This record gives sequence, C-alpha cells and structure tokens, in this order.
Amino acid sequence: MRNCFLFISLLFIFGCGNDQHREVIITNKQLEKPLINQNKRLVKKEKEAIEAFIARHNWKMDTTGTGLRYMIYEHGTGPLVKIGQKAKVNFNISLLDGTECYSSKKKGAEVFTVWEDHVESGLHEGIILMHVGDKAKFILPPHLAHGLLGDDDKIPPLSTIVYDIELLEIK
Repeated sequence: MRNCFLFISLLFIFGCGNDQHREVIITNKQLEKPLINQNKRLVKKEKEAIEAFIARHNWKMDTTGTGLRYMIYEHGTGPLVKIGQKAKVNFNISLLDGTECYSSKKKGAEVFTVWEDHVESGLHEGIILMHVGDKAKFILPPHLAHGLLGDDDKIPPLSTIVYDIELLEIK
C-alpha cells in the first residue's frame, strides 16, 4: 500500500511537471520570432560595420561561406597549409576601431596546430588559405572570433577582430 501511494505521488508530480514544461515551450515559441528578428538586426549591423571598415581601407577582400573576410596582400612561395600541421605566425590583432589587442611583436611568433588547437575558428579557416610566406588580412566577425563573451582580457564581447598575419613556417 505504501509503495502504491509513493507511485501515485510520483506520477502526480511528474504529470504536473509535464504541464509546466508545455507552458515553457509555448513561452519559448512566443519569444522565438522577436529573438530571431533581433539577431537579424545585430548581424546586419555587424555586416555594415565590416563593410564600412573595408571601404575606409580600400581593401579588396573575399568572403567565405561562414563570413570570414580575407585578403592575401603578399604572396609567399612556400607550400599551402594543411589541416593538422603546426603553423608558425607573426600577427597583429585589432578591433575595427583600430585598438590593438595582441601582437607577436611583443610576445613573439605563435605556433598552433591547424584545426586542433584552441584559437579562433576564423583563424583556422583563414590559415588554410595561405602558403608559407604569405601575408594576409582576416576580418573575423564575432561568431568566428570570441563570440558573446569576448576573451576576458582585451577583446570585448561581440567584437569583430582584424588579423594582420604572416605565415612564417609549417611543420
């Protein structure tokens, strides 16, 4: 009898929980359209800021399917980078307003494994377009850089970043 009471109590508790869950789903569906619209406005504003930045600098850049903008402005003669190789790079990272965030001039060249190490996904995507000796500019929108949170140091949340990068060697 006691087990029956416990079973009925649990059934009642979980049954009520389902109704609450349905209410949350309805609420989420009601919020979905405004959130999507707000996201579209943010993406449009971000795209306009990037396009204005490119126009101010008179750069001719290509765009990948993910939104990475890139321009190889000096061509090297070395091999093309492959996934899994270690890339050694000199770099300067800045925000669209010109604020310098990081530079290899201060820290020295950086080495990372392509598509394996924890660096911006836009950097991984851009580096595989380069040959050893190339110099390039990459513009990484927030979703390819540090996203909603920034890097908890010099790159603020939702920031587009600009890489000026030179591929020194691959291993």
